[in-house]
Amino acid sequence: MNTDTHVSNRWSSRYAYVLAATGAAVGLGNIWKFPYIMGENGGGAFVFVYLLCIFLIGIPVMMAEVVIGKRGRSTPANAIAHVATESGHSSHWSIIGTIGVLAGFLILSFYTVIAGWAVAYVFFAGYGEFSAAAADPATNADMIGALFTDLITSVPQLLIWSSLTLIAAVYVISKGVKNGLETAITYLMPSLLILLVGIMLYSAVVGDFASAFAFMFHVDFSQLTIEGALVALGHAFFTLSLAMGIMMIYGAYLPKGVSIVKTSITIAVADTIVALIAGLAIYPIVFANGLEPSAGPGLLFQSLPLAFGSMPFGDLVGTLFFIMIVFAAFTSVIALLESPTAYLAERQKMSRTKAAIIAGVTVWALSLLTIFSFAGAEWTKLSFGMGGDIFEFLDYITANILLPLGGIFISIFAGWVIKPEILKEEFQMSDLSFSIVIMLLRFVAPIGILLVFANAIGLF
Repeated sequence: MNTDTHVSNRWSSRYAYVLAATGAAVGLGNIWKFPYIMGENGGGAFVFVYLLCIFLIGIPVMMAEVVIGKRGRSTPANAIAHVATESGHSSHWSIIGTIGVLAGFLILSFYTVIAGWAVAYVFFAGYGEFSAAAADPATNADMIGALFTDLITSVPQLLIWSSLTLIAAVYVISKGVKNGLETAITYLMPSLLILLVGIMLYSAVVGDFASAFAFMFHVDFSQLTIEGALVALGHAFFTLSLAMGIMMIYGAYLPKGVSIVKTSITIAVADTIVALIAGLAIYPIVFANGLEPSAGPGLLFQSLPLAFGSMPFGDLVGTLFFIMIVFAAFTSVIALLESPTAYLAERQKMSRTKAAIIAGVTVWALSLLTIFSFAGAEWTKLSFGMGGDIFEFLDYITANILLPLGGIFISIFAGWVIKPEILKEEFQMSDLSFSIVIMLLRFVAPIGILLVFANAIGLF
């Protein structure tokens, strides 16, 4: 395998890298999933276990991915091959990077479609669809429900909104790391945070902030089951965008002298804070309007629009809310698109623009599987013992198979294959701290992720 190809791009600063990596980690799951699963699993007790898992598994695996990218200075598979040969092992370990990029690519094929929903809802809110539905209390729930159903079952609508999302992502990626990724993130992440805090303050005034706070933070260890602990462990791993090739390629752009340990901790803390603020922005509205807090995507696209329609300045707040959702989704979309684009640019010697277009068109073609699955096309139904449709299959195989396997392999590779001297040189830690991290990578992380994997496929 050719391991001589290296990426030449670099983030301009530590701040730019932290913003980009946090943007990759913050996504739709942070906005609705984390607050709801913590509320359902003991509140503060769940947060305690979650933070423990972040520090024992999430951060060490993130550090390992960033080291691989920084040391290899190449795309994920190539970077792993480089580090493996440097450590005296076979370059075939590169399969780990291939699995990660494949998982990220498949996730992107349906994530862009769901991100397209948020783009559509910006326009729905801006045109007053929410308040128009609320004008007739007898039918408003049916009207909002029809709005959502019509969107996700309409092939033309899904094509338009997901295509717009991908075109914007391709444009950003084609501009390169500094002029594209970094510039976009520099505007998007602060804007997202400002919108999030603004909506949280609005929710505190018009919503039931006390009930939301109690739901999220009341410490009740009696509600924290073994299942809940595994949910915390799984979310701690997946929320940091690990095993998707993202942190490796972002690590490849890391400037010299930037602390991998400090930035990894900063990213993990920032990701958690954003998720908590999102909960305090959404759940006061949920409880004030008697909505179901565990409604999942339906909470964002059906329940909350009902509430916005009957609230003061509801159309304006709803528009800003879905702009925020678009920002959160878009930062993840461009992160997922970066690895295949970098591969084509660096390994296949393509121009950045051509690589971005080819990667984007390929994702668009794959997204048709999800679009027609939502539209109920008969040819998307699976009949070989799995049931469901192609979208459900892609969601299952990425979340429950490819990502956990990738995480286990990365932990083993970092803990047992990479020379300890390489890790110690890159981590710049004391002997005691380094010994703890190695123990976590060798034993705790693989066992923990294996438990998540076993739970996800129904072995528990």
